Amino acid sequence: MKPTPLKISSVTIGGRQPAFILGPCVIESEKFVWRMARRLAEICRTESMPFIFKASYDKANRTSIRSYRGIGVREGCEILAAIGAELKIPVTTDVHSPAEAEIAGQTIDILQIPAFLCRQTDLLRAAAETGRVVNVKKGQFLAPWDVKNIAEKLSGFGNDKFVFTERGTSFGYNNLVADFRSLYWMREAGYRVIFDATHSVQRPGGAGDSTSGDAVLAPVLARAAIAAGCDGIFMEVHDNPARALSDGPNQIPLKQLPKHLRMLKAIHAAVS
Repeated sequence: MKPTPLKISSVTIGGRQPAFILGPCVIESEKFVWRMARRLAEICRTESMPFIFKASYDKANRTSIRSYRGIGVREGCEILAAIGAELKIPVTTDVHSPAEAEIAGQTIDILQIPAFLCRQTDLLRAAAETGRVVNVKKGQFLAPWDVKNIAEKLSGFGNDKFVFTERGTSFGYNNLVADFRSLYWMREAGYRVIFDATHSVQRPGGAGDSTSGDAVLAPVLARAAIAAGCDGIFMEVHDNPARALSDGPNQIPLKQLPKHLRMLKAIHAAVS
């Protein structure tokens, strides 16, 4: 069953072209996140590709207590809202508690539910009740058909404006595997599905006190996901991944993004 298109400002998820969610893992500073947003907007305008800007105000699930987390919900949402207003693009960030969902829901277009929190009923209720679009990262521990229960919660809370993001499945210790059958099964159930190319190549805890990953494989998996059929691609992008404060080993170098977008656009045209 083909999912119903969902329009968010200038972007449609489930429309005739794939949607793109792009941005750095975390807000490292106000200056940094504005630089990334402006550069991504410029690239996507050049490639005629509407996109949703993503950045986290807090990384609440870091491996180590010493890891950088972010600038906090209020300041982060103020910055993201200003970016969305000035650049005329939708923005998204992840929320970790009902209180955060209420704050973010005042200004943020899409509230992202982290994978490890995807079944937290109170968080889903709070996000749904904001009336915003809700993007649920499918937990690494869930089968594709398990998202039906999450969908029923969100609908039961009065919000049918939701999407699911596939971000890999646990594959032994410190590893994930991307099962592209998942995209097919979730879309056949009538859900809008995004594929997260960068988190799918993570090696959770693979560096001992931090997560490692195989960023070089992220564009490969993105190409496969577009060919398999999905409604959009999520990719974290950084202008210098080696110096990123979070998830550097998984992020796409900004300078490589245009060629990847052109390839994904061509593959979608070939298979649609």
